[in-house]
Amino acid sequence: MKTHMVGKNGPVVSEVGFGAMGISDIYASSARKNDAEGEATIKQALDVGINLINTGDFYGMGHNEMLVGRAIAGRREEVVLSVKFGALRDPKGFWLGHDCRPAAVKNFAAYSLQRLGVDHIDLYQPARVDHDVPIEETVGAIAQLIKEGKVRYLGLSEANPDIIRRAHAIHPVTALEIEYSLATRFIEREILGVCRELGIGIVAYGVLSRGLLSGKVNGKFERGDFRAFTPRFMGDCLQYNLTQVEILADIAESKGCTPAQLAIAWVLAQGDDIVPLIGTSNRKRLEENLGALDLRLSPADLEAIDQAFPEGAFHGDRYPAAAMKAAAG
Repeated sequence: MKTHMVGKNGPVVSEVGFGAMGISDIYASSARKNDAEGEATIKQALDVGINLINTGDFYGMGHNEMLVGRAIAGRREEVVLSVKFGALRDPKGFWLGHDCRPAAVKNFAAYSLQRLGVDHIDLYQPARVDHDVPIEETVGAIAQLIKEGKVRYLGLSEANPDIIRRAHAIHPVTALEIEYSLATRFIEREILGVCRELGIGIVAYGVLSRGLLSGKVNGKFERGDFRAFTPRFMGDCLQYNLTQVEILADIAESKGCTPAQLAIAWVLAQGDDIVPLIGTSNRKRLEENLGALDLRLSPADLEAIDQAFPEGAFHGDRYPAAAMKAAAG
């Protein structure tokens, strides 16, 4: 597993990271059905050299952090632990907005440290920008946690260029976590350039566009799967997007790989300052996706893929309308 520094002055991380969200939440009401397999998958990720583990305190309302904590117990020195905070949920799991007030930041961090069973978090970031709280106040609270040794590096998530610059002026931002894939390329307009100017790394989630680019999505979702309410996976948008996935599958076949492997390899080819998160809840899928590391795309390959999938090649927003208001781009 290759490694490189994330951000100009950040930690050394593996060329891909592991996204733990799907083990606990979001994709189905049955998401917590196999904690043992989820823990085993995280341990396997560590075994093969993945050291960046990404979670959020709101994934399963703490369930994911506790599971990650068990999986990394005794192996803390192997892990660069990335945690998102700030999203609010009620007892039924419904979303209530975001809270990034300084007092809330410190409260969230205290609970995360307890659930994870660690004495510090490596990379800490608000899951979304709280537009009721100046980003300077949120960043100031994280900077204080850094001074106290409870956090090592400041991150942001789904932030626009103005927010990135304002945050970076208060304390150096190490990484921006944001969605980036062949189906979601909006960061190439301005955000990516700003991050490169400031020496901020990109932690890319959604590199398979919530499974769409794997070629295994047919529009039938379990109860509780948020994709059932997401424009990209609904109606005419989905039918159009599935035809695009067929094109991806044809290119993948010509390269002797799966569509998922090709999609991950494409993100990897966009620069060493971009770390794709591989999000999965089982070891078999992790092993398949790691095949992307052995795939080498030539300049001609990349040009052909770019021509086939420019920005806008896939239809429909990546989140439901209400959630898009809090997302970048």
